[in-house]
Amino acid sequence: MINKELQQEIERILPAEQIRYDEPMAGHCSFRTGGPADALVSVRTGGELSALLALLRAQGVAYFLLGKGTNLLIGDGGFRGVIVTTVDPGKEPAAGPGEAGEPFFLNSVRVQGNRIAAGAGATLKAVAVAAMEHGLAGMEFAAGIPGTVGGGLVMNAGAYGGEMRQVVRKAGLLMPDGTMRDCSGEEMEFGYRTSLLRRIPAAALRAEFELTPGDPAAIRAKIADLAAQRRAKQPLEYPSAGSTFKRPEGYFAGKLIMDAGLAGYSIGGAQVSDKHCGFVINRGGATSAQIRALIEDVQQKVYEEAGVCLEREVIFLGEF
Repeated sequence: MINKELQQEIERILPAEQIRYDEPMAGHCSFRTGGPADALVSVRTGGELSALLALLRAQGVAYFLLGKGTNLLIGDGGFRGVIVTTVDPGKEPAAGPGEAGEPFFLNSVRVQGNRIAAGAGATLKAVAVAAMEHGLAGMEFAAGIPGTVGGGLVMNAGAYGGEMRQVVRKAGLLMPDGTMRDCSGEEMEFGYRTSLLRRIPAAALRAEFELTPGDPAAIRAKIADLAAQRRAKQPLEYPSAGSTFKRPEGYFAGKLIMDAGLAGYSIGGAQVSDKHCGFVINRGGATSAQIRALIEDVQQKVYEEAGVCLEREVIFLGEF
């Protein structure tokens, strides 16, 4: 639990409206499940993030960096420690520069020529829309990804043939020792659903995307086409974390799950979508424990049927 002394230290660094104690996490994760975190703290700038993480590390307090919670399952018992989010609840990404000494607010999106600078808390959709409005092509794939720039950097987010490594020119990171470092796209070590940020305990601050000039109408049409494909093929009407499993080499996770006879398989309110078997959904009233049990059942049954180990994309966090 967060003791009084730590509360006072956090409140010395950040305004009270950015701190919530014993915060239920169901409203902050796309599965719409999860118990309370000892504290949920939102940060607006790199300076705030640096000061907060330095304090938590010095005090030996567990923490987790949260974007939109679209790739996360938090246990029903919650999280003992501090959830740190770069997403300001209720606020849209703000354009323009930030405070003195800060590149910009962590939810900012700024277009300069054929490049877009975006904070880690900005949504990928906001970046894709900004690109479209300025006639810049290359971010269309990201318009339907419900996560943040920071989460996208961690996971090398991608869809429909596009991914972050194709468009990220450089990324600004807050290193474990508190220093700031700019990494080139190559230095980010992007791979399939992984990056440098999966290997070291650094935090994403911002990214610079390099795009190509294009016809705004054609870009808008491509975004609309990809959105229609998502609606037709994915169970967007239910809470989920998107694709639950990574694509095994030489296979498709959804087909393996379907071939194992698991379409519609359910535990309580958790279900393998019969619209797209690669999605585990919350049909209503599911607990995190039920979702986790279902995911683990799917992994076991697919291994028994096909001899393939499905690796989760979804992160398990907290007390189950």
